Amino acid sequence: MIWLRTLILLVLWALLAWGLQRLIGDPAGWITFSGGLVFLLLWRAWRMRAVSHWAHHPETAPPPSVGPWDDILAPLYRYTRARARELTEARATMQSMLSAAQALPDGIVTLSRDFHLEWCNRVARHHLSLSLPDDRGQNLLNLLRAPEFVAYAQREEWSEPIIVRLTHGDQERAMMMHLAAYASDRRLLITRDVSQIEKLETTRRDFVANVSHELRTPLTVLAGFVETLRDMPSDALTDEQRSQYLGLMHEQAARMQAIVEDLLTLSTLESSPVSDLRPVQAPTVLLTLRQQIEALSAGRHNFQWDINESVDVLGAQSEMSSAMSNLLTNAVRYTPEGGTITVNWQSTPDGGARYSVQDTGIGIAAQHIPRLTERFYRVDRGRSRAVGGTGLGLAITKHIAIRHDAELVITSEVGRGSTFALQFPPERVAAD
Repeated sequence: MIWLRTLILLVLWALLAWGLQRLIGDPAGWITFSGGLVFLLLWRAWRMRAVSHWAHHPETAPPPSVGPWDDILAPLYRYTRARARELTEARATMQSMLSAAQALPDGIVTLSRDFHLEWCNRVARHHLSLSLPDDRGQNLLNLLRAPEFVAYAQREEWSEPIIVRLTHGDQERAMMMHLAAYASDRRLLITRDVSQIEKLETTRRDFVANVSHELRTPLTVLAGFVETLRDMPSDALTDEQRSQYLGLMHEQAARMQAIVEDLLTLSTLESSPVSDLRPVQAPTVLLTLRQQIEALSAGRHNFQWDINESVDVLGAQSEMSSAMSNLLTNAVRYTPEGGTITVNWQSTPDGGARYSVQDTGIGIAAQHIPRLTERFYRVDRGRSRAVGGTGLGLAITKHIAIRHDAELVITSEVGRGSTFALQFPPERVAAD
């Protein structure tokens, strides 16, 4: 088509030159024909330059008009525009996929067939201590030198994940890793930190073992007395002995009941929110507790009460009473006869409130203090059972404190006594 147009143009120009030659003379026709031919060549050269410039910069718009070249440039321009749109959409899709991979809670690492690192998300960099782009192209088996992972990676297939223990500084973490093949010659590594899950599972096992241990003793005592009473003749025991046996059985049954009730209380505290936030008149609660705790002490201890009558807090009154009572009961149980127990309820300089129970008891060694709020944890198991505790009081108190945005603070010194305090933030103090 282009050559046909050019040929027609040349023929018409030649006819024009021939006509001028006939009218004017011999030189005019050849001069006109030669000039037109030169102009045509220059015009085509200019258009070719514009086409060449666009060919080297296809992202720009094509020349507005290049004569016969328009028929060629138009479909090329439409093609490049379509490919540019596809490339833009592909880049947007890829960026969206990378953003989604970055948002995953698990670590993602893409590897070559030979386990050379290609890309990883932020979670994987944190899990495996990787750094991009510094580690790109490095062999992951050289960066991650855990023998169990190297052996796992060298398998022919990876149907199941493995647990690899990695050390970061002085902290050990359990990492679940799963390899998968994709795109025929690529490898995908998925990592998940299961340290907390392992810790919870260990806590669960310990809890079950502790509950079983705590219930075993009273159950053994009950079973022994029941078996004795069943097998002995009715006249083998005096009324006094029978009364003694029944009293011990009742004591052990009451102990089991107390453990079950405390476990149910803990379960309720852990599974339900604080739904009844009302001003709690702490001084009134402490007045009731004072009567109960002095009756429990039976004159064996000296009490000092320093209560600010104008300080109330927002919370659940039943839970607040339980937490305050637990700290008072522990002080009575672990303070020798003649000791002093100081109870304090005051506002703090920052506008909060503080409830504290200080005793002059046996005290607690520093290594035990961080674990005192664990369920069934006891510094001295024999003494704890002797004073009648279930081992759940401080765990309950801690959960109540958390539910009221408070902090349970424990300070103690062996032989000099302990102080247990609940510190409430300013926003938990009820306005006057």
